Amino acid sequence: MRGFPRTASLMALTLALVAPPAKAEGIDRKAVVSRHNPVTYVSFEKSPAQVGNGRFAFGADITGLQTFRSFNTLSDWGWHSNPLPDGMSVEDYKPVILNTWGKNIPYILNNPDCPEISDWLRENPHRINLGRIGFTLFKADGSRAEEKDLSETRQETDLWTGIVSSRFTLEGVPVSVRTACHPRVDMISIHVESPLVKSGRIGLSVDLPYYDGQSMLPSVGDFACPENHTSSLTSPRPGSGVITHVMDDTEYDIEIRWEGNADLSRVNERTHEYRFVPSGDDCFDVTVLFRPVNIPGMDIRDIVEDSKDGTSSLSVEDVEKASAESWEKYWMSGAAVDLSGSSDPRWRELERRIVLSQFVLRLNESGLFPPQESGLVNNGWYGRFHWEMIWWHGAHFLLWNRQYCVDGYLSKYGEFMEEAISRASSEGRKGAKWPKCTGNFNREWPCEPHAALCWQQPHPIWFAETEYRMNPSREVLDKWADIVINTADYMADYVFLDKEGKRYVIGPPVIPVSENTKMMETMNPIFELGYWRFGLRVALDWAKRLGLPDKRVKAWRNVFRKLSELPVEDGYYITHEGMEDMWTKYNYEHPALTGVYGWLPGDGVDIETFRRTFHRVLDTWQMDRIWGWDYPMLAMAAARLGEPEKAVELLCATSHKFGFDEHGLADMWPFPYFPANGGLLTAVAMMCAGWDGLPGGVSGSAGDCPGFPKDGTWVVRHEGFERMM
Repeated sequence: MRGFPRTASLMALTLALVAPPAKAEGIDRKAVVSRHNPVTYVSFEKSPAQVGNGRFAFGADITGLQTFRSFNTLSDWGWHSNPLPDGMSVEDYKPVILNTWGKNIPYILNNPDCPEISDWLRENPHRINLGRIGFTLFKADGSRAEEKDLSETRQETDLWTGIVSSRFTLEGVPVSVRTACHPRVDMISIHVESPLVKSGRIGLSVDLPYYDGQSMLPSVGDFACPENHTSSLTSPRPGSGVITHVMDDTEYDIEIRWEGNADLSRVNERTHEYRFVPSGDDCFDVTVLFRPVNIPGMDIRDIVEDSKDGTSSLSVEDVEKASAESWEKYWMSGAAVDLSGSSDPRWRELERRIVLSQFVLRLNESGLFPPQESGLVNNGWYGRFHWEMIWWHGAHFLLWNRQYCVDGYLSKYGEFMEEAISRASSEGRKGAKWPKCTGNFNREWPCEPHAALCWQQPHPIWFAETEYRMNPSREVLDKWADIVINTADYMADYVFLDKEGKRYVIGPPVIPVSENTKMMETMNPIFELGYWRFGLRVALDWAKRLGLPDKRVKAWRNVFRKLSELPVEDGYYITHEGMEDMWTKYNYEHPALTGVYGWLPGDGVDIETFRRTFHRVLDTWQMDRIWGWDYPMLAMAAARLGEPEKAVELLCATSHKFGFDEHGLADMWPFPYFPANGGLLTAVAMMCAGWDGLPGGVSGSAGDCPGFPKDGTWVVRHEGFERMM
């Protein structure tokens, strides 16, 4: 396909080092960022401080490492699969055939005729915890220290540099630690200063787990089954050692380098724990590089070559310097917001959420693959990403003018194209079908929502159009042309002509955004209809830009013109056509009916009907049963309706579904829930820069923000945003 180069994923990471600074327009970006540095005094059960580079992240407890909390070390390349059931292959799975409007169409559902391979596909491939790195701490009597033995604990994440500084005292002896991550290679650096070094009471432990079958946890991996995997240590030269870890077909190296006198050895042959014991001075420096060797389903040549480039000479000082330079260039690129001139007391918390969301999303979600809901903190859904959620993870990067952060995983549309076309063809349809949930293999997970969800289909058209608005060039047209064309072909072929032949309908079977209706009883879900109308309208614009003949896009135009109207009942929009008891029985989960005007520009929407619907949602919906991105979705709707106070109220909400902890992690299940962070930044961009159709346009000066109240309580200085469609 045209456009995205094979190495786009690595380019997205390295560009963080060279992203051009935004034009200075008066905002002191360092002051805005630094006043929200997280400072904590205890380890949290599930919320780590993190260092990372977008495709790799290391979570730390209050000691700066994983000493007392086994937080995860995750990467975009660290994938593993369990051995297949005896005598079986992936090809033994057979889709379930459902009669759909007179056609027999295969759906990727749990197949009772092949239960073993259906179960195996649910869990494989899965992302793996690359290993736990913590301190070995000993008290004066020689016993191992516990977390309760520490005092004077304090930890600060310097958002401007990406470096975590930790300090604590053990039996009156101080310890200070700095932890950083290199922006280009998957390497952390550790600097330790303490008299405990000279006395031999502090060192490092590297412990390697096997896959444990767990998901949705702050720590994954089984450290108690050494017989299931192998590891070995080689020391090619003084001051370094390489641990090779093999888990079935997955293999990777952990290269440890240090300065001064130290010993690195395996604890014993019955475990996969290795100990690093420094001696001599009151400080020590260590770098730890994680490097793939063999990852099934992935071409890792670029990653391996990148990790070899000069890493043998990188010191702790080099890593910290590279981290600081990269983060500064990130903060100086793209958009910025300063709310400090506001008199509304909520300004500081909203600005904190905005700043910390920018930090955690760049750290966790600017890598090789679309992110999963918990990024590189947790291993939700076995680490596999959801194509329908790519919008909430990545749209803000474009609107904040940080496209280099999202190009890596947007390139997967091109790389996964061949299989997407084959997937559509298997259904007897044209174009490319984007799956719901997959991993590095581009292989689907059989289950009902994954088989019948469809709102992921128009996403690439939104991304393509937004990028074209930013850069209306032939280069962008060529980059996205095949993706837009194949996506629109599938969308036009996905719908069905009703019995009277008067309109096209979506489903059944279909599962809407809310995922709380029965797929064989759901027809014409409102958000999907609105998104289909938007996607085909924009695709027809692309057809003109690309010079496609009318005959080529006749099906697009026909479906666009005859697509069903948005479903209405008693003067209100409803989740799907013919739905009964929506306001009492189905008023939970995503209120996606509010997304058609706010998130989307309102194709086919009657504004006054929508206004009535929006307020009824606010009055009746079970807000304790929604998700984190629903608040920003509602805020965008409020903004378009000209109700900025309600938009701000929604973004400042304090709820267990929309709370942001000390590290900026969205506090709900699964923890953390990064679509809440991404949604917040998307809504803020829209509320600052506006959207198409505003009278008089948006100049970018203070006080012009259409999504903020105009009563003088909010003074919003902003720069660098793109306008929403």
